[in-house]
Amino acid sequence: MKDFAAIDYETANEYRCSVCSVGVVIVRNGEIVDSFYSLIHPEPEYYQWFCQQVHGLSEEDTEDAPVFPFVWEKIAPMIEGLPLVAHNSPFDEGCLKEVFKVYQMDYPDYKFYDTLAVSRRYYGNSLPNHQLQTVAAACGYILENHHHALADAEACAYIAMKLL
Repeated sequence: MKDFAAIDYETANEYRCSVCSVGVVIVRNGEIVDSFYSLIHPEPEYYQWFCQQVHGLSEEDTEDAPVFPFVWEKIAPMIEGLPLVAHNSPFDEGCLKEVFKVYQMDYPDYKFYDTLAVSRRYYGNSLPNHQLQTVAAACGYILENHHHALADAEACAYIAMKLL
């Protein structure tokens, strides 16, 4: 696959609709050509301790951030016509579908590809695990800022360019 958009979300709490940041990396002809990152004011509007420990974001970071529909207005034209790629895509696809429901937006039928599933088939038991940073390293990419949505989307893009 030479043309796609890698996407990653971080969530504020246990609800998949509570996206608090998004990273998107656009790949065309097998090269990264564009990227986008935004904080998002989450819905519901609270942070679980565990989620904060994972990504480091809090209410203070997103209190003045735009709500999802305004962020999506910027992303939608970037990804138009492209398949979406995510590491553990059921999570990111679930986030996208749930936040579309919260804001009563019509969900386009995006096609998702999962680099986690692909890495399990490609590498099998040769890796200690199939976490994003492990698979990225096996593909020659060092993920330095794990759980930052844009860094994770970029790592996913490199995995997809190698394995898809």
